[in-house]
Amino acid sequence: MELKGIHHVSSITAVAKNNYDFYTNFLGMRLVKKSVNQDDTSMYHLFYADEVGRPGTDLTFFEIIRAGHTYEGNNSISLTSLRVANDEALTYWKKRFEKYEVEHGEIEEQFGRNVLFFKDPEGQRLMLVSDEKNKGVAAGTPWAKSPVPQDKGITGLGPVKLTVPEPEPTVKVLTDIMGFTYVGSYPAYVEGQPDVQVFETGEGGTGAEVHLEHRTDLPKERPGRGSVHHVAFRVDNEEELAAWRDKIRAARMPNSGLVDRYYFKSLYFRERNGILFELATDGPGFATDEDVEHLGETVALPPFLEDKREAIEAKLMPLDTTK
Repeated sequence: MELKGIHHVSSITAVAKNNYDFYTNFLGMRLVKKSVNQDDTSMYHLFYADEVGRPGTDLTFFEIIRAGHTYEGNNSISLTSLRVANDEALTYWKKRFEKYEVEHGEIEEQFGRNVLFFKDPEGQRLMLVSDEKNKGVAAGTPWAKSPVPQDKGITGLGPVKLTVPEPEPTVKVLTDIMGFTYVGSYPAYVEGQPDVQVFETGEGGTGAEVHLEHRTDLPKERPGRGSVHHVAFRVDNEEELAAWRDKIRAARMPNSGLVDRYYFKSLYFRERNGILFELATDGPGFATDEDVEHLGETVALPPFLEDKREAIEAKLMPLDTTK
């Protein structure tokens, strides 16, 4: 009953084609699955990850066409970070951001590591974090066929930041229910605001942290394109996931029960500040229905949607992901 780290982060895009171009051709991540939102099959669900889609490397996007602007604020997953191998990789990325005019900051230190903030074209709040001094959850392996040199590539998901107006309920869920441990803090980026608290689970390190930002000066976030929908944490197997379900029920927290996503099993619940958490099993994985060499090239549907394929594909804008 110990969460192993971050499993995936799911966000919103308004244009799947542009999203695919940025995350594969610019960031160099591999599209390991082109599927649909199983709860609304009219929209794409794109999964970007390392070479084979290992748990903990997976950044996903729901395409909500005509999604509006995100008005940043409280009650949100306000930052997604991506791991790179070392400080030298951060220098490479800063130059790449400058060359292609991607909005970014300067390389700076955060919680004893070097980091680099940037945004995607839709305003998704992102950060690269160097693993040069990192110990903890192992990173993934960047795809060898990526346009980015493999030694500079993105190796997985780093810490997620939650921004809340009242930290106590979220801390209670993280520590008392989910088993996270408080490991320290660092100064807020906004003068006069409380320090950002850091919690870790499992083996710890950049692949297993949640950073909790307490903001007293913000309205509630209005999500849209470029916002995060939920964050998922790794569970070893379905038996353990069932035990987590029972624990969350015992705490009287409303939850989804076990949900079969085919590539993994899931459990969803929302804490009092409105943050949507998911627990997801490590397997069976993205190679379940596609050859590893051809992941993400066609629309993949779980067996329970296969008989609706013709109708589903008719609603989707064509998206060439074979290149």
